[in-house]
Amino acid sequence: IRFPIHQGVIMQTYNIHDAKSQLSRLVEQAANGEPFVIAKAGKPMVKVIALNAPELSQIKRFGFMAGQIHVPEDFDRMGEVEGITLLTADAHVAEYPGSVQLV
Repeated sequence: IRFPIHQGVIMQTYNIHDAKSQLSRLVEQAANGEPFVIAKAGKPMVKVIALNAPELSQIKRFGFMAGQIHVPEDFDRMGEVEGITLLTADAHVAEYPGSVQLV
């Protein structure tokens, strides 16, 4: 099952009948920044978003929290310090210090 996503948020999906009966409320919802999807026979058909919603090209994703998060120098040794075993399928990770278990 694929869920429609807009700007990283899963959108509510309504069938055509429900969308018609709730159209005023749903339009107001979309205008307030909560887009939704209308489906026909369970298949998503259209996405309804506000006209002033930013285009995907306008959305800044990388670096949006620059300067707000501090990553300590030893962040990759936390398992070693805290006694945590890292489970991974990546054999290269076993080269790092600390307890690593390949799965």
